[in-house]
Amino acid sequence: MSRRALITGITGQDGSYLAEHLLSQGYQVWGLIRGQANPRKSRVSRLVSDLSFVDGDLMDQASLVSAVDTVQPDEVYNLGAISFVPMSWQQAELVTEINGMGVLRMLEAIRMVSGLNGSRHAGGGQIRFYQASSSEMFGKAAETPQSETTRFHPRSPYGVAKTYGHFITKNYRESFGMYAVSGMLFNHESPRRGAEFVTRKISLAAARIKLGHQKKLDLGNLDAVRDWGFAGDYVRAMHLMLQQDEPTDYVVGTGQMHTVRDAVRYAFEHVDLDWKDYVCVDPALVRPAEVEVLCADTQRVRTELGWEPTVDFPQLMHMMVESDLQQVSREHEYGDLLLAGSW
Repeated sequence: MSRRALITGITGQDGSYLAEHLLSQGYQVWGLIRGQANPRKSRVSRLVSDLSFVDGDLMDQASLVSAVDTVQPDEVYNLGAISFVPMSWQQAELVTEINGMGVLRMLEAIRMVSGLNGSRHAGGGQIRFYQASSSEMFGKAAETPQSETTRFHPRSPYGVAKTYGHFITKNYRESFGMYAVSGMLFNHESPRRGAEFVTRKISLAAARIKLGHQKKLDLGNLDAVRDWGFAGDYVRAMHLMLQQDEPTDYVVGTGQMHTVRDAVRYAFEHVDLDWKDYVCVDPALVRPAEVEVLCADTQRVRTELGWEPTVDFPQLMHMMVESDLQQVSREHEYGDLLLAGSW
């Protein structure tokens, strides 16, 4: 029988790539959906015939127990979260409920359905759990690059909530013998990234400016440094983590640092424009507590999992700009048709 995977956040960037990857590996893939009117369900529309869906909400314990009991998964990937870091200052309580307590609720659902308690450690047939941890947990980094042993110092409500999710996952592993791991993933982007994220904001602006639909791009701190990779690569690492004999947490990144300024330069160069003519720095877009430098120490994930990224950062920005050039062109062609009364 094919293995079963349950993915929370299946309509997000990572969830859609992970669903594709697991389907290619012969899995039956289930997605947790909070109501059938999910606005981003279109992200997995091309996969719908191969997917199954189950209702559930990371803020509702009973719904998660029901979902896990219904699906009876071999693997659970908890990717559901509010992932836009700046929003966490405006809605800190909501972000904490979903990104922190949501992890606990899913772990509890697995524990209850599996019949685990403090004195009983599960055997080989247990449900394996993956938690999407984040490089934002390192925050004001104690060292560079950051590894699995680097001390956490989160600098946003998002990072704090993710840190709780990370430690509660570790606690359930140690308390109940649950196969539960966290992937401390550094920034990973793609053409499916939400338009509010800086890399996608940049790629969309480059496309719109090139096509004459936008005049300038406002950004915050151009000197912030990140380790950016391709989301399609990172979901392979998630899957590999759950195939190991022993549950272990891993840092996943490229080990290469780039500034926001680099991202802008790669994007605008791809459409033959000088970014300095279009980019403005807006102090209002600078975070209240900035994370200046994030870079992954990838030694363990490369040596123990055999994982390697396949797309470098310039290629990634070019991929995103190309996708946005096509999207912006389609949108305006469709708008012109509507104005012309052709529909």
